[in-house]
Amino acid sequence: ECRIGRATLDRLHDEVEPWPGDWPVGARTELVALLLEGHKAIPVLESLDHRELLSRFLPEWEPVRSKPQRNAYHRFTVDRHLWEAAANAAELVDRVSRPDLLVLGALFHDIGKGYPGDHTDVGMEMFRDIGPRLGLNRYDVDAIITMIEHHLLLSDVAMRRDISDEATIDLVAGLIGTVEKLELLDALTEADSKATGPSAWGSWKEQLVDELTSRTKHVLGGGQASEVKWRLFPDETILKAMATGEVDISRDGDLITIVSPDAAGTFSQVAGVVSMHGLDVVTSRAYSDEQGMAASQFRVSSPTGEMNWRKVKNDLRKGLRRELAIEARLAERAKTYRRRRKLQADTPGPPTVKFIEGGSSNATLIEIRAVSKIGILHRITQALDDMGLDIRHATVHTIGIEVVDTFYVRTRSGALVTNTAHRKEIQKALLHAAR
Repeated sequence: ECRIGRATLDRLHDEVEPWPGDWPVGARTELVALLLEGHKAIPVLESLDHRELLSRFLPEWEPVRSKPQRNAYHRFTVDRHLWEAAANAAELVDRVSRPDLLVLGALFHDIGKGYPGDHTDVGMEMFRDIGPRLGLNRYDVDAIITMIEHHLLLSDVAMRRDISDEATIDLVAGLIGTVEKLELLDALTEADSKATGPSAWGSWKEQLVDELTSRTKHVLGGGQASEVKWRLFPDETILKAMATGEVDISRDGDLITIVSPDAAGTFSQVAGVVSMHGLDVVTSRAYSDEQGMAASQFRVSSPTGEMNWRKVKNDLRKGLRRELAIEARLAERAKTYRRRRKLQADTPGPPTVKFIEGGSSNATLIEIRAVSKIGILHRITQALDDMGLDIRHATVHTIGIEVVDTFYVRTRSGALVTNTAHRKEIQKALLHAAR
């Protein structure tokens, strides 16, 4: 193992002519072999790229050379991100039947970022030309185009949707189509996330993506989403606590479970309390029985990694009893504390609210995008409560300074929200709360 000598690079730069069309026989195989070396391949690719050699073999590479990413979520330029993703993918080839497609898909999944327009749409169109030039057949080109098209699908669905809902699994299965493509996307999701930045991949996200992949694989194999057993909620311990009729607040790591008499606004109170303590709600589930008791779980995260559970638990009890001036406390916190935000070119626009049709088999799905602010989740969920809605499941996902909240809601009577006028009023209330 040795570096390419400077004199050799200079000679290649001076003598190698651009490839006018199809790659020579065996060239793609050599590229795949290099990518399968993992992170050892990056210095080689960098050396070639510094002498502008990669773009001679692949003209579409030139626009991504040293191109900054559009947001602070990414730690690498586009070209380095693609090399890192391919190197990470090389470590996951035992999870797929086609290692060559995995590393090539990782290398090209963001190739469209060097061009105007939506980078996914642009990248798909580009690879329809690139793939045949590399010598790939129609099936392999289609597989990599699917990887480009859906490289964010598993991550977005796992973090923003209720993956215990059959409609979610059927949707993903319908978009991907085959088990082989699902396995490629699963490995690409991890490789891409790890190449993005330290906050883009963790045990919680890994667990959700694994669960989503497992359930989708069952459906693509001919089964039904309803046949896959989901982690039971509420479990036996929670049901016993509900049977007592008393308030019970417990914690297991970053998972907080609250049992209390069924009352509107519980989510909003909890969201306000955790925000008061500098915590964020990542996801939540809710359940109520016929005896008037409710159980809810909240997975929380702390930017500092610390939580004073005794104080949090005490304030949660006060919040459930409506003994805390949460609005006033959050206003004070917003005045005295400003969360550090990295500058990014992609500053989010005004908040948006949309109803996702067919997104759930048993609830109405609402997605809200807004700039992250102290107490915004409390205000949004308070607005849902004011509009007569119960939250059955919720996820909160923050990207840079933008928050994407999804809520599975029903009316107080347990019905879906179908009335157009009601939906317009809900949208108005949520936009006001997210300002």
